[in-house]
Amino acid sequence: MTEPDRSDPVPVALELERLRGTLEAGFARVDGALALLVQRSDQTDRQLADHESRLDALERTRWPVASIAALAAVTGTALGLWQLAAR
Repeated sequence: MTEPDRSDPVPVALELERLRGTLEAGFARVDGALALLVQRSDQTDRQLADHESRLDALERTRWPVASIAALAAVTGTALGLWQLAAR
């Protein structure tokens, strides 16, 4: 086997071009993956904001337990007084 001539720049240039192509393809894949991650992150942010607004709406419309207990106590007292008065 003969060794390649070290002074010939053509094989080096060809190998560098091949490496350049490989790097460009790799960077394109990474860019695509990053773009997908950014898109999914944006979708997640929108879903989170939607869920937070829906949760806030539910919290505004719910009756607190203390209010329900107070209402039950007042109703019970009123019914008790009504029964005493009806005797």
